[in-house]
Amino acid sequence: MAKTLFTPAGAIHLHVQDLPPDLSLGPVIAVDTETMGLDPRRDRLCLVQISSGDGVAHLVQIVPGRGPSTNLKALMENAGVVKLFHFARFDVAALYQGIGATVAPVRCTKIASKLVRTYTDRHGLKDLCRDLLGVDISKQQQTSDWGAPDLTPEQCAYAASDVLHLHALWARLEALLKREGRLELAEECFRFLPARGKLDLMGYEEPDIFAH
Repeated sequence: MAKTLFTPAGAIHLHVQDLPPDLSLGPVIAVDTETMGLDPRRDRLCLVQISSGDGVAHLVQIVPGRGPSTNLKALMENAGVVKLFHFARFDVAALYQGIGATVAPVRCTKIASKLVRTYTDRHGLKDLCRDLLGVDISKQQQTSDWGAPDLTPEQCAYAASDVLHLHALWARLEALLKREGRLELAEECFRFLPARGKLDLMGYEEPDIFAH
């Protein structure tokens, strides 16, 4: 049974290890992950955040030794559900390493921003929310212990904030990609992201096989 929290941003449902089998989240979902660190080969997957863009977030706490996340994995691999990420390269690697999911299809707001917002070098989620949506999100809990057995309400609220705005961001960025004639190029980049994540897990982040 999920534990439910209510915050000014919306409702948060905290699940352990997997999503309920009867949960329907629609054709486009926002997804983010929290891990023990920034190396998906070393640092385990701790939390997966999902939202349908309706102000409600579902958090799945991944606990070592608790068994497979069957429903979550099926959702990540469902070809009929688009997964929105910010910096999808990291998240798809973490999900593959953590629950064995090859995530697709994928959209990434960070890549989209870099393709069309060439007038700035600020492409972080906080920057995009502020610049494109006029929303200020907090990053105070970014470096907290996500492997703790009991997540605090502050951690849950932070984790949820990373997915609650991705639908609106993607709508703005998709319009810019179309305006600048770069949507097809963006889609080619998105299709490659699952393979890019697997290359990172194999150690090909450095040296990058695409570098000289």
